[in-house]
Amino acid sequence: MSQKQMKEAFVSNLNGTTVLEITQGLCFPAFCILCRGFLIIFSQYLCSFSHTWKTRFFIDFVVLIVPMVATLTIWASFILLELLAVIIFGAGLFYQIYRRRTCYARLPFQKILEKFLNISLESEYIPAISCFRVITCAFTAIAILAVDFPFFPRRFAKTELYGTGAMDFGVGGFVFGTAMVCLEVRRRKCMEGSKLHYFTNSLYSVWPLVFLGIGRLAIIKSIGYQEHLTEYGVHWNFFFTIIVVKLITPLLFIIFPLNKSWIIALSVTVLYQLALDFTSLKRLILYGTDGSGTRIGLLNANREGIISTLGYVAIHMAGVQTGLYVHKNRSHIKDLIKVACFLLLAAISLFISLYVVQVNVEAVSRRMANLAFCIWIVASSLILLSSLLLGDIILSFAKFLIKGALVPCSWKLIQSPVTSKKHSEYLIPEAERMEPRLCLITALNRKQLIFFLLSNITTGLINLMVDTLHSSTLWALFVVNLYMFSNCLIVYVLYLQDKTIQFW
Repeated sequence: MSQKQMKEAFVSNLNGTTVLEITQGLCFPAFCILCRGFLIIFSQYLCSFSHTWKTRFFIDFVVLIVPMVATLTIWASFILLELLAVIIFGAGLFYQIYRRRTCYARLPFQKILEKFLNISLESEYIPAISCFRVITCAFTAIAILAVDFPFFPRRFAKTELYGTGAMDFGVGGFVFGTAMVCLEVRRRKCMEGSKLHYFTNSLYSVWPLVFLGIGRLAIIKSIGYQEHLTEYGVHWNFFFTIIVVKLITPLLFIIFPLNKSWIIALSVTVLYQLALDFTSLKRLILYGTDGSGTRIGLLNANREGIISTLGYVAIHMAGVQTGLYVHKNRSHIKDLIKVACFLLLAAISLFISLYVVQVNVEAVSRRMANLAFCIWIVASSLILLSSLLLGDIILSFAKFLIKGALVPCSWKLIQSPVTSKKHSEYLIPEAERMEPRLCLITALNRKQLIFFLLSNITTGLINLMVDTLHSSTLWALFVVNLYMFSNCLIVYVLYLQDKTIQFW
């Protein structure tokens, strides 16, 4: 076998892991982000440790990125111990913050909690959504390189036909996270007026993805880079899937109300599953038009990528509905607690539905993006989002205890729940609120396209220069961490210098 064939075989014919293990792994970064906030408060406001852009980058990278690399590789079998360790570490930091609090020092805990529940929060965006997008993006960046090394557990790689692999969540989570901040959610006025103008703008917004998709295809084919054929097909890639999703969803929004996106998501995925079960569509995806697995013709060559797009449309619509719900104007802390609890209950309900569907209909299949796959992606996304929301509420309570505490990519506290900002009293000084946000999470969220492109380019270069199949665990760990450090640092510096790539 050639080197290319060996690498392709290394990531093929895999069956994934359990839904529970992936869910545990998703909750881990949420706890890391909470500990990051506690660490910033403790070091800067209680220990008077000065934070420069270098120290803040170091804290963010070590507390968030390095544990994610370890969780996906060398510590993959110890996720429960990792969760326990980070919970104990976070609890210890919170105890120190509470013991050294500079606000309400003489009040008992219950009275402090009552005062906290009466404050309001203000943010130009929802921090939990930003963290969600960064976690899925960083997770994907780590996995696309680490999967080529032996120290990456094969059960986390993309599954061949049925099963749940950690990398299978990456593609679905990316679609869900993008949908929560899509133009229709952030600027609903863009849909007012001429429907033709709205659709034309949607068409214009996909041209960068066309360029990236064709560019990736040309490079892959020209250098003979390894490919997993049954993932998307011969020519198709994830950029083309996003293009089709972005073309179909505006048409659906023209026909159906935006706030009924969940109905569209449910209808699309159920009808698609019925087509898989009662027509020859499933046979077409698995074996082609002639039933022998032919790749002759555009449809046969790319049948997995083209047909599975329907499942991603459903995931996108579910993400839009979630984004609309979370972005509603709820400034009161009690309302935000209700939102987090509602999302958590919705996730639990979907996991129960997933069990029923897998037992009675069909198992999860990323290759077909079937009903079970869509339910799993949405349920897992809601678990992660609700964990981040609850973590940010706990972090807000810690900030409430320390006068002037400021943690980047978290809610700003307002003394009284009034609607007019003119009469609102912020709990941090104006000078500190206006200081530059030295935050890796914000940088990755704002420069996600640059980070994604860097990750793909450097992954390709490393695979061409390094014999990944025969690398030792120590060497592989060094390479993956250096790769993430370099990409994160480049994006962080570009963010500080306000450099960007703007397409639309």
